[in-house]
Amino acid sequence: MKRLSLIFLFAQMLILSAFAQQPKADEIDRAMRKLSMATILTNIYYVDTVNVDRQVEAAINGMLSKLDPHSQYSNAKDTKRMNESLEGSFEGIGVQFNMLEDTLIVIQPVSKGPSERVGILAGDRIVSVNDTAIAGVKMSREEIMSRLRGPKGSKVRLGIVRQGVRGISYFTVKRDKIPVNTLDAAYMVTPEIGLIRFSSFGQTTYDEVMAALGKLKQQGMKSLIIDMQQNGGGLLGAAAEITSQFLPKGDTIVYTHGRNVPDQVFVSTGGSGFQEGKVVVLIDEYSASAAEILTGAIQDQDRGLVIGRRSFGKGLVQRPIDLPDDSMIRLTVARYYTPSGRCIQKPYTKGDKNSYSRDLINRYNSGELLHEDSIHFPDSLRYQTRKLGRTVYGGGGIMPDYFIPLDTTKYTRYYRELSAKSIIINANLRYTDKNRKRLAKQYPDFETFRTQYEVPDNLIEDIMREGKKQKVEPRDDAEREETIPELRRIIRALVARDLWDMSEYFAIIYEGDPMIAKAVELLNN
Repeated sequence: MKRLSLIFLFAQMLILSAFAQQPKADEIDRAMRKLSMATILTNIYYVDTVNVDRQVEAAINGMLSKLDPHSQYSNAKDTKRMNESLEGSFEGIGVQFNMLEDTLIVIQPVSKGPSERVGILAGDRIVSVNDTAIAGVKMSREEIMSRLRGPKGSKVRLGIVRQGVRGISYFTVKRDKIPVNTLDAAYMVTPEIGLIRFSSFGQTTYDEVMAALGKLKQQGMKSLIIDMQQNGGGLLGAAAEITSQFLPKGDTIVYTHGRNVPDQVFVSTGGSGFQEGKVVVLIDEYSASAAEILTGAIQDQDRGLVIGRRSFGKGLVQRPIDLPDDSMIRLTVARYYTPSGRCIQKPYTKGDKNSYSRDLINRYNSGELLHEDSIHFPDSLRYQTRKLGRTVYGGGGIMPDYFIPLDTTKYTRYYRELSAKSIIINANLRYTDKNRKRLAKQYPDFETFRTQYEVPDNLIEDIMREGKKQKVEPRDDAEREETIPELRRIIRALVARDLWDMSEYFAIIYEGDPMIAKAVELLNN
């Protein structure tokens, strides 16, 4: 009873202090007393025992569910996981791994990380953690990860099986901060055109992007493709900081306006990133939030062109509010606007998250993802870019300057089912694991691999044979033959990833890609 009183007293003090100067303070006070009384009485008189924490969480979720689709509550565990991705690190042993059947295989140890320091190698199998078997015991991936992770400075004893070494070897790894990279790829598409791709905007993204730009400029980059397909956004400050590297000093990047928070205007500070060369931005229907801030600024300031499909349309700003038990409320407090004055938040009905979440399905069904002329904007949403006066539209995402339709014919039904059952990825893991040393010796650098490596026919046959065992077969010979080139391409990319990293993976995946081809065409012209 005392605990309940303290919880609600704290909440009441916190909220009333925030609204002390607001005319609704009395109304909020009455609502808080009503909520407190309902919770206390339920816990005293309800016929069964009530979990107070779950009751409070349900009340918070109930309140937020009546607001916009992006205001949300996360418990302490989910908050920690979210913050790790934004802060750019977690505490663990530092390996990239994958599961082959029920065995953990190290794909790559993190460079200069704790596992690499004690001698753990790519291809090693981790079979035990602190003398608890994790191989051959049907342990979930989540449980394995929880055993490998732990506080910085703590030690964990790993049992390792290594090809060519008899028995189990034991390594004691001292856990450390492990970086979470948001930069997926950085490579030269042509001798003068570079590409950077990043998946989110976290605390480390600026440093990663700057390092990538420096590397590409040293390789002769004169024009840049910024690939933000499927980039779901992240920190507003990181978006402004990165966008400054492409815009002249003094250009507006984005501004925000809310009911009870001060307006903010983010202005470019200039920078040494990439101020002079030509820029093209790639977006799709999953590019959202901070990705739309960067894209909108590049487009509105006429700094570059945008290629792809209409972006997601998230123009709401959330403020994280920490709660006493390390849980968090992310509350929408403002809308953001691009330099031309566009609010690109797509329409929503308060309390109706289901319709909002079906927006992308509706876009596909309406033909918008396949045909440029399937989307129409009213004149009321028409805006002009800042320097050239080009027409752009608000009210639901960033519309690209050049539309590239979704390719629905790229993957056959047969390929999709092989992929869904992990048949392709598992075949690649077995192949790379068995041939890693030979491949590394035969292809000492990526360019040699890219121009000379061919996927062996027996590997393709193994994939199809395993598919047949799992009742995944082509409808006819035509579907089989149509699937084989895509199988060869994905296997080449996966092998390149396992021998090097994600930049090499995307360099192969993007061969012949229509968005990349259009970007190169525009930059060359």
